[in-house]
Amino acid sequence: MYFDVIAKVVSERIGCDISTIKRESKFSELGIDSLDTVDLLMELEDEIGIEIELDEKVETIDELDKFIQKKKG
Repeated sequence: MYFDVIAKVVSERIGCDISTIKRESKFSELGIDSLDTVDLLMELEDEIGIEIELDEKVETIDELDKFIQKKKG
Protein backbone atom coordinates (compact mmCIF):
# COMPACT_ATOMS: atom_id res chain seq x y z
CA MET A 1 0.00 0.00 0.00
CA TYR A 2 2.88 2.38 0.81
CA PHE A 3 5.44 0.63 -1.36
CA ASP A 4 5.49 3.32 -4.06
CA VAL A 5 6.08 6.12 -1.54
CA ILE A 6 8.78 4.12 0.27
CA ALA A 7 10.48 3.21 -3.03
CA LYS A 8 10.44 6.87 -4.15
CA VAL A 9 11.97 8.13 -0.90
CA VAL A 10 14.58 5.35 -0.83
CA SER A 11 15.59 5.86 -4.47
CA GLU A 12 15.98 9.61 -3.91
CA ARG A 13 17.94 8.99 -0.72
CA ILE A 14 20.47 6.61 -2.25
CA GLY A 15 20.45 8.05 -5.77
CA CYS A 16 19.29 5.05 -7.74
CA ASP A 17 16.54 4.39 -10.26
CA ILE A 18 13.22 3.67 -8.57
CA SER A 19 12.80 0.51 -10.69
CA THR A 20 15.72 -1.11 -8.83
CA ILE A 21 13.80 -0.95 -5.53
CA LYS A 22 11.88 -4.18 -4.96
CA ARG A 23 9.63 -5.30 -2.11
CA GLU A 24 12.27 -7.82 -1.02
CA SER A 25 15.10 -5.26 -1.13
CA LYS A 26 16.93 -5.16 2.20
CA PHE A 27 17.86 -1.77 3.57
CA SER A 28 21.35 -3.04 4.37
CA GLU A 29 21.85 -4.17 0.77
CA LEU A 30 20.75 -0.72 -0.41
CA GLY A 31 23.42 0.88 1.76
CA ILE A 32 20.96 2.31 4.26
CA ASP A 33 22.31 2.21 7.82
CA SER A 34 20.57 3.06 11.10
CA LEU A 35 21.31 6.78 10.76
CA ASP A 36 19.92 6.84 7.24
CA THR A 37 16.85 5.01 8.54
CA VAL A 38 16.02 7.87 10.91
CA ASP A 39 16.17 10.39 8.06
CA LEU A 40 14.23 8.04 5.80
CA LEU A 41 11.45 7.67 8.36
CA MET A 42 11.21 11.44 8.81
CA GLU A 43 10.82 11.86 5.05
CA LEU A 44 8.18 9.12 4.96
CA GLU A 45 6.28 10.77 7.80
CA ASP A 46 6.11 13.97 5.73
CA GLU A 47 5.03 12.09 2.59
CA ILE A 48 2.43 9.87 4.26
CA GLY A 49 1.27 12.27 6.95
CA ILE A 50 1.57 9.97 9.95
CA GLU A 51 4.13 9.52 12.70
CA ILE A 52 6.21 6.38 12.29
CA GLU A 53 7.86 5.06 15.41
CA LEU A 54 9.68 1.82 14.71
CA ASP A 55 9.21 -0.49 17.66
CA GLU A 56 10.23 -3.63 15.81
CA LYS A 57 13.00 -4.55 13.41
CA VAL A 58 12.26 -4.16 9.71
CA GLU A 59 14.84 -5.32 7.21
CA THR A 60 13.07 -5.05 3.86
CA ILE A 61 10.96 -2.52 1.98
CA ASP A 62 7.99 -4.90 2.25
CA GLU A 63 8.39 -5.25 6.03
CA LEU A 64 8.37 -1.46 6.39
CA ASP A 65 5.29 -1.22 4.15
CA LYS A 66 3.43 -3.78 6.30
CA PHE A 67 4.60 -2.10 9.51
CA ILE A 68 3.21 1.27 8.39
CA GLN A 69 -0.07 -0.33 7.30
CA LYS A 70 -0.41 -2.00 10.71
CA LYS A 71 0.31 1.26 12.56
CA LYS A 72 -2.05 3.29 10.41
CA GLY A 73 -4.80 0.77 11.01
